[in-house]
Amino acid sequence: MADGIWILAAAVIAFAVTGLLGKWMVPFLHKINFGQTIREVGPKWHQKKNGTPTMGGFMFIIGIFVAAAASLVLFYRTSGQNPQDMNMQTKLVAGFLMALGFGGVGFIDDYIKVVKKRNLGLNEKQKLILQFLVAGAYLFSLYLSGGSSVTLIPFLGGVDLGIFYWVISLLGIVGMVNAVNFTDGIDGLNASVTFFASLIFMVIAGVLGASGMGILAAATAGGCLGFLIWNFNPAKVFMGDTGSLFLGGMVCALGYGLNLPVLILPVGIIYIVEILSVVLQVTYFKATGGKRLFKMSPIHHHFEMCGWSEVKICTVFSLITLLFGVLSVASVWFGL
Repeated sequence: MADGIWILAAAVIAFAVTGLLGKWMVPFLHKINFGQTIREVGPKWHQKKNGTPTMGGFMFIIGIFVAAAASLVLFYRTSGQNPQDMNMQTKLVAGFLMALGFGGVGFIDDYIKVVKKRNLGLNEKQKLILQFLVAGAYLFSLYLSGGSSVTLIPFLGGVDLGIFYWVISLLGIVGMVNAVNFTDGIDGLNASVTFFASLIFMVIAGVLGASGMGILAAATAGGCLGFLIWNFNPAKVFMGDTGSLFLGGMVCALGYGLNLPVLILPVGIIYIVEILSVVLQVTYFKATGGKRLFKMSPIHHHFEMCGWSEVKICTVFSLITLLFGVLSVASVWFGL
């Protein structure tokens, strides 16, 4: 019962702090001219969004931190419980720090874009080097705190992948973080999809009795919902790479924190489809000498070009996330 109260508190605090921060941060970002430069190769109607404030991800980063820190401290003090072991403490702290590290990479990218008044910030090589360093530091911290290469897989139980666990994890985390980044392209999409993904991880944490991760997941969901007050179509602010890379880190932190990284795949099905659409588009374009598989990638732009509204895309993609999330919860309930 006590953990349920603090899980709810984390969601409410994150929602309130993030939403209220928008009343100050959106005008502030306008004042300092931190506006987004819209890609000329994107949908033509997106040009009207040119100049919309970016780096709004700071709103939910602060909201999630305040909510998770306060709720976790109060939960452990009032319940008389302690984090299960050193590894769990590391998963909570290092998980958030990893997300913050990815957000830092995004901030550098956003800052260059704003200062240079262009759509491109860091080049791909620079981004990947920094991202691998952040992911590597997170995995190393798990190893030092007693983490093993045994991972839970529904219906199979604990599976020891040996050294391949760390290699796959390093590549998987960087890949998923970038997949979440690709999902940020229309008003409200990334925040709404990540809201449902976080909600699913919160339920899974409840099933497993992992209260700490449940609180972190609830804070993430609350932060995304608070941000949607300002980001839902028509958006008054964008999260920027600062926010999208941070959210990618949080999704990974929750999956690894529950020792169920395999569930990041179904819960994050939209993220995966988004990045695969880009890979397929580029591959097909090169293989056919200029032909396109989709009208535009990532795939949310394809649906835009087909006439779908931004609200419809957000709704459909969120429902797909919810559907695969329910299947993920069922796999944990019956398979572990």
